[in-house]
Amino acid sequence: MSDVAEQALVQEWHELLARYSAVFSALECRLQERHGIGANEFEALERVATGASKCRSADLTEAIHLSQSATSRLVARLEKEGLVQRALCDVDRRGIFVTLTDAGRERYLAAKRTHREVLNETLR
Repeated sequence: MSDVAEQALVQEWHELLARYSAVFSALECRLQERHGIGANEFEALERVATGASKCRSADLTEAIHLSQSATSRLVARLEKEGLVQRALCDVDRRGIFVTLTDAGRERYLAAKRTHREVLNETLR
């Protein structure tokens, strides 16, 4: 790879990071301010809300791009706030399912409008 090509590649990477950071920061601020949740909490609620009636914890980890332990802590916070419930899988006792509570669905639907508003503002 030539020096020029390498510099262009690195520049593109830095621009991607800057754009991601700006969008994530705007989401984090606005969702916290209006709905008391962060961007990662919203992503978890959205994944559970838009999937099947219940979401495997392992699938949630993959979908929201956090480590397994970070996802577990995030789900514990959401559960403590009454937004989700965790249950063991009947077939595989090692598996954990996450489901939305009524309060979680209400919070998700309210926050969804804010989320889309921020995406529209920052990505267009």
